[in-house]
Amino acid sequence: MTEALPIRFQEHVQLTTLGINDASISFNTLTLESDRFICVRETSGEKNSVAIVDLTDPVNVTRRPISADSAIMNPASKVIALKAGRQLQIFNLEMKTKLKSHLMHEDVEFWRWISLKSLALVTATSVYHWSMEGDSQPMKVFDRHFSLSGNQIINYRVNSDEKWMLLVGISSKEGRVVGAMQLYSKDRGVSQPIEGHAAAFAELKLDGASSPTKLFAFAARTATGAKLHIVEVDHKDGTPGYAKKAVDVFFPAEADNDFPVAMQISRKYSIIFLVTKFGFVHLYDLETGTCIYMNRISGETIFIATEHEASGGVLAVNRKGQVLSVGVDENNLVPYVVNTLGNTELALKIASRCGLPGAEDLYLQRFQQLLQNGELGEAAKVAANSPKGILRTPQTIERFKHATVPQGQLSPILQYFGILLEKGELNKHESLELAKPVLAQGRKQLLEKWLKEDKLECSEELGDIVKQHDLNLALSVYLRANVPNKVIACFAETKQYPKIILYANKVGYTPDYAVLLQHIMRMDPDNGTEFATLLANNDGGPLVDLEKVVDVFMSQNMIQQATAFLLEALKDNLPQHAHLQTRLLEMNLLHAPQVADAILGNEMFTHYDRATIATMCEKAGLYQRALEHFTDISDIKRVLVHTHLLSPDWVVAYFGRLSVENSLECLREMLNVNMRQNLQIVVQVATKYSDQLGASHLIELFESYKTFEGLYHYLGSVVNLSQDPEVIYKYIEAACKTGQIKEVERVCRESNYYNPEKVKNFLKDAKLSDQLPLIIVCDRFDFVHDLVLYLYQNNLFKYIETYVQKVNPARTPAVIGALLDVGCDENAIKGLLMSVRGDMPIAELVDQTEKRNRLKLLLPWLEVKVNEGSQDPEVYNAIAKIYIDSNNNPEPFLRNNAFYDSRTIGKYCEKRDPYLAFIAYERGQCDIEVVEITNNNSMFKHLARYLVKRRDADLWAHVLSNDNPSRRSLIDQVVATALPETQDPEDVSITVKAFMAAYLPNELIELLEKIVLESSAFSDNRNLQNLLILTAIQADKSKVMDYINRLDNFDAPDIADHAIRNGLYEEAFVIYKKHEVHGSAINVLIEHIGSIDRAYEYAEKTDTPEVWSRLGKAQLDGMRIKEAIDSYIRANDPSNNAEVISLASRAEKYEDLVRYLQMARAQSREPLIESELLFAYAKTGRTADMEEILNGPNAAQVQAIGDRCYEEKMYGPAKILYQSISNWARLSTTLVHLGEYQAAVDGARKANSTKVWKDVNAACIERKEFRLAQVCGLSLVVHPEELAELIRLYEHQGYFEELMALLEAGLGLERAHMGMFTELAILYARYRPERMMEHLKIFWSRINIPKVIAACEEAHLWTELVFLYVHYDEYDNAAITMMKHSPDAWEHGAFKEVIVKVSNLEIYYKALRFYLDEQPMLLNDLLTVMVPRVDHNRVIQMFQKSDNMPLIKGYLVSVQSVNNLAVNTAYHDLLIEEEDFERLRKSVDTNTNFDNIALANRLESHELLEFRRIAAHLFKRNKKWKQSMTLSKQDRLYKDAMETAAESRDTAVAEELLQYFVESGNKECFAACLYICYDLVHPDVVMELAWRHGLTDFAMPYMVQFTREYVDKVDKLEKAHDERVQKESNDRSSEAPILGPGGLGNSRMITAGPQMVHPQQTGMMAPQQTGMGMGYGQNNFGF
Repeated sequence: MTEALPIRFQEHVQLTTLGINDASISFNTLTLESDRFICVRETSGEKNSVAIVDLTDPVNVTRRPISADSAIMNPASKVIALKAGRQLQIFNLEMKTKLKSHLMHEDVEFWRWISLKSLALVTATSVYHWSMEGDSQPMKVFDRHFSLSGNQIINYRVNSDEKWMLLVGISSKEGRVVGAMQLYSKDRGVSQPIEGHAAAFAELKLDGASSPTKLFAFAARTATGAKLHIVEVDHKDGTPGYAKKAVDVFFPAEADNDFPVAMQISRKYSIIFLVTKFGFVHLYDLETGTCIYMNRISGETIFIATEHEASGGVLAVNRKGQVLSVGVDENNLVPYVVNTLGNTELALKIASRCGLPGAEDLYLQRFQQLLQNGELGEAAKVAANSPKGILRTPQTIERFKHATVPQGQLSPILQYFGILLEKGELNKHESLELAKPVLAQGRKQLLEKWLKEDKLECSEELGDIVKQHDLNLALSVYLRANVPNKVIACFAETKQYPKIILYANKVGYTPDYAVLLQHIMRMDPDNGTEFATLLANNDGGPLVDLEKVVDVFMSQNMIQQATAFLLEALKDNLPQHAHLQTRLLEMNLLHAPQVADAILGNEMFTHYDRATIATMCEKAGLYQRALEHFTDISDIKRVLVHTHLLSPDWVVAYFGRLSVENSLECLREMLNVNMRQNLQIVVQVATKYSDQLGASHLIELFESYKTFEGLYHYLGSVVNLSQDPEVIYKYIEAACKTGQIKEVERVCRESNYYNPEKVKNFLKDAKLSDQLPLIIVCDRFDFVHDLVLYLYQNNLFKYIETYVQKVNPARTPAVIGALLDVGCDENAIKGLLMSVRGDMPIAELVDQTEKRNRLKLLLPWLEVKVNEGSQDPEVYNAIAKIYIDSNNNPEPFLRNNAFYDSRTIGKYCEKRDPYLAFIAYERGQCDIEVVEITNNNSMFKHLARYLVKRRDADLWAHVLSNDNPSRRSLIDQVVATALPETQDPEDVSITVKAFMAAYLPNELIELLEKIVLESSAFSDNRNLQNLLILTAIQADKSKVMDYINRLDNFDAPDIADHAIRNGLYEEAFVIYKKHEVHGSAINVLIEHIGSIDRAYEYAEKTDTPEVWSRLGKAQLDGMRIKEAIDSYIRANDPSNNAEVISLASRAEKYEDLVRYLQMARAQSREPLIESELLFAYAKTGRTADMEEILNGPNAAQVQAIGDRCYEEKMYGPAKILYQSISNWARLSTTLVHLGEYQAAVDGARKANSTKVWKDVNAACIERKEFRLAQVCGLSLVVHPEELAELIRLYEHQGYFEELMALLEAGLGLERAHMGMFTELAILYARYRPERMMEHLKIFWSRINIPKVIAACEEAHLWTELVFLYVHYDEYDNAAITMMKHSPDAWEHGAFKEVIVKVSNLEIYYKALRFYLDEQPMLLNDLLTVMVPRVDHNRVIQMFQKSDNMPLIKGYLVSVQSVNNLAVNTAYHDLLIEEEDFERLRKSVDTNTNFDNIALANRLESHELLEFRRIAAHLFKRNKKWKQSMTLSKQDRLYKDAMETAAESRDTAVAEELLQYFVESGNKECFAACLYICYDLVHPDVVMELAWRHGLTDFAMPYMVQFTREYVDKVDKLEKAHDERVQKESNDRSSEAPILGPGGLGNSRMITAGPQMVHPQQTGMMAPQQTGMGMGYGQNNFGF
C-alpha cells in the first residue's frame, strides 16, 4: 500500500500554453503579489505589453500595450501599479481610470504590495510606504542598512500590525549566493542586519496565552550549513514566552548551490513552507520547529512564491512557467506524523491546533491514562483541546462532575469550561451545564457577555432555562437557536407586535394568527387594533381572515376600532372584499352617518352592494349619496326634485352621469314640479351638456314651456361657440322677443354661422325701430343692392347715408351703383359722394360708373381729390381716361404726370392711339410692352433709340433672339441711327456686349467696322480693336491678317494666343514678329508650324541665347543630339543638363557630352555636372582628366560614379574613384575582381565591414585562397547572424576541414560567442566524432546544448549525448539514454549520480527493471541512492512479480526503519523463508507496521518452535491473550504464558491459567503464576484452589503477602479518617461555598466524587464539600 503524503501538490497552469513567451518568465519580468494574479511584461519586436493572468480564470489572459519597467497587480482587485523610470502610476483596469501617480526623486529598485491599499518602494538608500488612498505621497519608513549595499533586493515583508519590517537581498560571494536581511522595528526605530535568504512573520497562540504571540522566522544557508530560526518579537509581559528555535535545514548532496528563495507561514495550520531555488519544499511546525516533510516539487528553478490561501500553503512559479501549489493534506498530515515520523506529541499538537483527523485514538488513550493517573486538570485540557470535539461529550462532563478532586485543587469541570471559553464556542450540552449554576447565582450578566461573544451554543432548552430569569435574554437565545414558536411567544409577551410578522416572514414560519390575535385582544385591546392591521396589510396577503377580525371587534362593540381596521385592511379595494365594504358602510350609516358620508366621499370602495347602500343613504337624509348610487330613473326623479337640499354645482355635475333620455326626462320633471325654483339649475344643466343633450332638444324643451327667457339665457351661453345656424337664428329671435337689440346687433356682426337670407328676411319682417342689425347683415353678406332698395323704397335714405358714412364707406361704390340703377337723382348721388369722408375703393367706383357710361360724373370729385394732394394712381388713371376720351391734350399729361399707372393707361391707349401708348410705356419703362407696341406698329427707330438708352442686357437678349422676326430691321436702325447718334461710350459698350451675347458675329463685325475702321470717336479704342480681331478670328478668319496689318493698338500676346488656339499660326507668328517677341515667335515655328529649319534660320537671323536655347530643346526632343548640344553651347545654357546627360548617355554620345559638360562646368559647379563629367571621362578612357578633377576641388558624387563604374565592370576607373574617397569596402571588392587578393584583404581590414568580409571571403574561397579566406572568416564568425551563412558556404563546397580549422582558430577570439562553440560541436558530431567529447568537456558551458543534443542524436553519439543531458539538467533524458544505449552510454557510478536527480519518478522503476535485466548484482547499490524518493510499495510489488525478492534484501534492511507495511511484510517473508527467527523477532519488535495477526496465524503452525514462540508473542502484543497462552501452553512455554496473563491485566485470564496449572498438576508453575499475577487474582479464588487441590503450601507465600498489604491499607484508612474528622471539626464555622448542592442541575456538586452524595439522616455528620465552588474570579474562569 502506497504511503500517503502529508501534502497536496497541484499544477494550476502552464504559462507557456497561455502564449507567455519563455524569455519573459523570470524574476525581472514576472511578478506574483498574491494567488490571484500573475503579471508578465513581454517584448515582441519593438512592441511592449503586459499580460495579466487571473488564476481564477487562467484561460482568458488580459493583455495591455503598456511600456513599463515593472508592473505589479493588486493582491485582490484589478488594479495595476506601473513603474517607468522614476514615474509611478496606479490604474484601475475595470474602470479604466488612473487612480494615482508620483515622480520619485531616485530610482526604485524593488517594490511590492504590502496590503490591499499600500505599496512598499525600495530605493538604493531608503524604504517608503505609499498609500493609494487620498492624495498622500510616499512616506519614508527607514533607511537601508549598509550591509545590503550591492545586493539584489528580492523581497520585502511587514507583519500584521506593520510594526516590524524586513528587507531581503542576495548577492554572489565566493561562488555562492549570500543572503542579507535588514529587520527594522518601527516602535524602536532601529535596524538589525541578519544573514538569511528567506523570512516571514507569523502569529501563534500558545497554551495559556490570551493573545497570539508574534514570531519571526528566517532561513539562511551559510558556508557552514543551513538553519531555520524562529524567534519571538514584541514579547508582552504576562504572556508565555516562546523559546527560540534553531533547526537544521537539510539540503541534498547534489544541491550544493541551492538556497531558500521563499518562505510562507500558513495562518491556518501554523506550518512553515520553505521553498528553495532547486525546487525543494520543506515543512516545519511553527510551534516546535520540527521538520515534518521535505521533497522536491520541481525540476526547474523556482524564482518566486506567495501564499496560497485556498490550500493554506504556498504558490510558486518556476522557469518553465509552471504555476505550482503545495498545501497540507488534512486527512494525511497527522497520520503521517504518527506513522512516518513517530512523533506522537507533535501529532497531538497539530491535531488539536488545526482540528485535523488522525489522532482520535491517541487523544482517547491520553485522556483515559490521565484520568486513571488522577491528573484531572491535564485531562480537562486534553478533552477541551481534542480535535473536532471528540471528547467534548456529555459523558466527559459527567465524568468530570463525578471525579474526586484532591483538596486545594481546582475542579476539573471548572478548568474544562475555562479552557473552552478561552478557546471558542461551547456546544449545546456544555452551554446548558454552564448556564444552570450561573443563573442560579443570579449572574445573568455573565451569560449575556458570553452570548455577545458567541461563546455558547443556543438551543431551545437553554432558552427555556433562561426564560425563568429574563424574558428578553431568553428571546435572544431563542432567536439564535431558531425556535420560531417561542420567539413569537416572547415577542407577544413583550408587546413587540410588528416584529412578530417580520420574524415569521424572515424564517418562513406561520403561526396560528387567529388564536394569537384573540389572545392579544384579551390581554392588550388598545394595541390589538395595530396588530390586526399589520396582519391584514401584510405584503404577501392577509395573514388572518378579516371577517373573523371584524367579529372580534363587534363582539366587544368596538365600532370605531372596527371602522379603523377595515379602512386600513380594505384600502386596496379588492373585489373579494365586497361584503366587508358593505358591512363597513352599513354599520356607519346606522351609527355614524357622517362617517359613512366621508367614506363614500373619498371613493375608497367600489365593490359594495350599491342598491342597499343607496336606500340606506336616502333614509339617512344623504340625498347626494343616494343619487350617486341609484340607477333606476324613477328613484332618481323622486330624489332629484329636492334641489334645495342639494348643491347646485353637484346637481349640474350629476347630470353628466345620466343618459340623454334620462337627463331630458329629469329636466322636464324639474320644470314641471317647480319651474321658478328649478329654472336656473335647468339652464345651467342645459348650458353645460348642450353638446350631449342636443341644442334642438333643449330648444324644444324651453319652447314647450314657452319660457323665452330661459331659452335666451341658455342660447346666450352657447351661441358664441355654436356653429349651428338654427341655434343662432333662435337666439336672434329670442333676443328680439326679449328686447335685447344690442345683443342682436352683436351676434349679427360677430357670428359667421347663421343663415343670412333667413335672418335678413326675419329682420325685414320684424320692423325693428333700429335698422342697424339689418344693415350689418346685408353689409356682411353682400346684400347691398337689396338693402338700398329696401331703404330707398321705405323712405329710409338717412340709413343709406348712415351706412356709407359710418358703417362701411368701402361699400360706397356698390351703393352708388345701386342708386344709379334705381334712378336716383345725380345731384343726390353727387351730394352723397361728397359726404363720404372715409376710404373707399376708387377703382371700384370708377368701374361702377364706367360700366354705366357715367364716368364724367366723378370728375368734380376727382378734381377735389387732386386738390387735396392725393397721389393715388387710381385717381390719375381716371383723369387720364377722361382726358383721352375727351381728347383734352393728353400727351403732356402722359409725359409729365408721375402718378398714373403706365401699363393701365398704355393698355387703354393701344387701340385708341399707339403713339400715346408708346409714351405711356416708355415713361414707365415697360420693356415688353414697348417691344410689342413698336413691333406691331413698325416703330423700329423708336425702339432702337429706346434700347440704346435703356442699357438693359436682358432686354437686348430678348429683342436679338432668333424668335424676333423684326430683328434685322431693328439691327439696321441700331447701326444706322441709334449708335451713330450716341456719344456715350457706355451705350456703345452695352450694345456691343449685347451683340456678342446674342452671338451675332457678322452683325458685330459690321457694327465694329462702322465704329473702328471709319473715323469716329472710338476708332483708337484698344478694346474695340481687340474685339474686332477676335470676332474675325471666330467668324471670318480671312479678314484677320488684314486687320493685323491695318490696326496697331491691340493686345498682341493675347491676340496671338487666340490665333494659335484657332489654328492661325502664321498670323500669330506675324504678330510676334511684328512686336519682336522672338521667344514666342520661335515657339510658334517649332511647336505649331513644326519647321526646325525655319526655326534655325530665324535663330541665325535673331542670334539671341533665348532663341538658341529653345532651338536646342527642340533639337534634343527630335533626338538631334549633336545639333542640340551645339545649340546649347551657342546659347551658353547649361540649364537643361539633366535631359542632355540622360539622352546623350543612352545614345552613347559621350564625346559630345564631354564638350557640353565642360561648358556646363564652366557655368556651374553642380554635383550632377561634375559627376557625369567624371563618368564621361571614364567611358572615354580619359583617366588623366579624371584624376585631375579628383585631385582638385570638386562637388562630384564620387561614390555613386564609382558604383556605376563597378556595375558596368569598369574596375580600373572604379578603383581610382574608390581610392580617392577611401572607400575600402568597395575598393576591396573591386580589387577582388582585378585579382589583387592580398590587397583586397588589406582593404577589407581597413573597411571592417561584414559585407566586405563576406564578399572577399567568398571570392577567396572560390579561388581556393583558404589562408586569406580564413583571415576574412575570423572577422565574420564573431557575428552570430553571419555564422550560419558562412558555414553553409564552406559546407556547400565541401571544405569541411577548412571550416573546422576556421572555427577552431576563432574560439580564442575575445568576441567568441556561443554559436561558434555550438556549430563547431555540430561539425565535430558530423565529421570528426572522435574530437567531440574533448570539445564538450572543455566548452560545455558555452554551447547551445539543445542544438548539440539534436546533432548527437542524429550522429548516434550516445556518451556525448548523456554528457550533454547531465550538464543541461535533463536528468530524465540522461537516464533514459543510458538505459536505451547501455553498451555505449551506461556507467554505474554516473548512472547513480544521474538517477537521484530525475524529476519523473517513473524513471526510477524503469531503472530498476534495467538493472534487473542487465546488472542484477548492483540493484542494492542503486536502491541505496534511490531510497529518499522511491515508492517502497511499488518496488516490492515489482520484485515480487518477477520473483526476485532476495536480490533486494539489502535494500529491505536499509529501509526498514521507515516502518513501511510492504517493506516489513516482504522482509518478514524473506526471513521466514531463510528460517532466521532471531532477525524476525528483532524486526517485529522494532517495526510495528505490518499485519500482526496475519503473521501470527502464519507462524503458529510453523515447524520450528522459535517461530511459534514469535506467533505467541504477536498474539500477546495484539491482546489476543487466549491464542497466545494456548500456543505457549502447547509448546510448554509456561513462563511466556504467565507473562502474557500478567500483561493482559485481566483477572479471568490469570485465574484460567491458574486453573490450567492446577488441573495439569504443575504445582511449581502454580506458585510462580501467583507471584507473577499477584495483583490480578482474587484471594478467595486462590484459597479455594489451594484448599481443594492440596496446594496450600504453594499458595502460602501469596497469602502472607496479601495479609501484610491488607493490614497496611487498614492502618492508612484509620489515620486518614482521624485527620479528616479533626479538620472538619476545625472548619465547622467556616462559610459555605458559593454553590450549594445541585449547583449544576443535579444532586451532586460539580467537584464531588461518586462517594460525596449527601447522606441520609442516619445520625452521621454530612461530609464537607472539597474542591472549589463555581466562583467566577480571576483564579477560576478568568472573567
